[in-house]
Amino acid sequence: MINCQGSSTVEDVPSRRSLRSALRDAAGVAIGVGVLAAGTLTACTSTVSGSPARLGAPVAGTPRPSPIAFNDCTATLLNAGVPVPKPLKGTVRFGCGQLTVPLDYRHPDGASINLSVIRIHSTLNTTTPVQSLLVNPGGPGGGGLDFGLGLLGQMSPAVTRHFDIVAFDPRGVGQSAPVQCLTNAQKDRFLAASPNTTTRAGILAEERQTRQFSSGCADHVGSGLQFYNTVSTARDMDQLRQAVGDDVMNYLGFSYGTELGWTYAHLFPQLVHTFVLDGAVDPTQVHKENSTVQLKGFESAFGQFAAWCKSAPACSRLPDPTRAVEQIYAAARRAPLSTGSSRRLTESLASTGVIEALYSRSSWPHLADALTAAQHGDGAGLLQLADRYNQRQADGSYANIIDANITISCNDSPARKPPAVSTILRRSQALARRFPLFGSDVGGGPGCLGWQPHRTPVPPPSAPTPKPVLVVGNLHDPATPYQGAVNLTTALGNAGLLSWNGEGHTSYLSGSSCVDHYVNDYLIHGTMPPDHTVCPAK
Repeated sequence: MINCQGSSTVEDVPSRRSLRSALRDAAGVAIGVGVLAAGTLTACTSTVSGSPARLGAPVAGTPRPSPIAFNDCTATLLNAGVPVPKPLKGTVRFGCGQLTVPLDYRHPDGASINLSVIRIHSTLNTTTPVQSLLVNPGGPGGGGLDFGLGLLGQMSPAVTRHFDIVAFDPRGVGQSAPVQCLTNAQKDRFLAASPNTTTRAGILAEERQTRQFSSGCADHVGSGLQFYNTVSTARDMDQLRQAVGDDVMNYLGFSYGTELGWTYAHLFPQLVHTFVLDGAVDPTQVHKENSTVQLKGFESAFGQFAAWCKSAPACSRLPDPTRAVEQIYAAARRAPLSTGSSRRLTESLASTGVIEALYSRSSWPHLADALTAAQHGDGAGLLQLADRYNQRQADGSYANIIDANITISCNDSPARKPPAVSTILRRSQALARRFPLFGSDVGGGPGCLGWQPHRTPVPPPSAPTPKPVLVVGNLHDPATPYQGAVNLTTALGNAGLLSWNGEGHTSYLSGSSCVDHYVNDYLIHGTMPPDHTVCPAK
């Protein structure tokens, strides 16, 4: 399963689990609050399906939200180990709160859900009025709370003195009425399953697995499942903008966060002020079935890893990385590899582990070690990488990113008649031939088979904004290939493109002082980089 989630563009704060516990304690809330826990979603029957043009129209009757009552959670989060840059020591204040939003914006007086929000304020911030910068890490399904806290330790203090950083878990994610489709044990089986999609039997097995997932979502969430989509989240963002007292939207979105950003810009173009979209989802590919763009990106990224391996000490026992991966896949297909635990490394988990390491060049030595060990029958290293991608904790529990990712992705996609098995078989075999490392993992795909029918397709980025948007693209990005940044810049109408000749997923805060300089200058001063700027690899 390849998507736009991957690893965060910033270093993780000390412990996701301890941090989330601290956030829950500070905010006085628990995971599952709102209508998901109360079980009232089944009462919602209205749909949001329709064309992008209809979705772009304002939703009449949506009340202005009340200001968020932020609780001071500074001591709790500092004790949990949230990093604060030295120039900001003693000046940072954290506020934890909740925003209540309509489940269905066409019926704003109906069921509601609560979104968990955090605000990071430096007392050195002297902007008048105080401006906020809303951030999103991607996914779909990526949690924003711990991401925002991680950004604090990575961003220039000049930016955090200019903006309050505001982060939230989007609807259905983390602590914001999270969708749950599978138990932890079911996720173990779901993610480890490795049906051979180049065979009819494998495709039928994958279809059964897909229907079981869809059924699990419907059973656990009910008819309100349809409202967990990107358009609704973009409307949530505008409610959040109002609830923190901002007149315009300042936004920093990574990966899928670029799609969320362009959806906001489509719905509320006049409110767009300072917008950075880094690691762009390609708007020309977003509704296409079986797009090969991302597969090509990961195959290319593995080629870069293999080239690096030729002179890297970590690869001293890995003379041919491509051949090694092919042999590991074949061995896992015959019999899953041992890992030193009760779990074993299947072909699917091995592929996920390789993909995870390609999101960041800093993971390449780990990948080299993991492949070397797996060649000798030890799959522990690749399993660790796969667990990091899938956000599986040491105790066997998962964050709900898998549930949220598939839920939002399927709700965002147009309802289509499922392709015939023979069609999927031809696609799968063609992808496996063209992309030998990752094509079999994706296959022709049954897509959202058995999913609820009321979809809300993401609208195109077609509305020029009064202020220019800064799009940032990495020339060698595996998850969101560079052409997507080019296409998004063109589609937005009033945008500029900053490019980086780097590796890994996204560009800002990824090791390029050149990229960071231009993005920071835009955030603080609104200054666009010169046209056709390409930052060097180092």
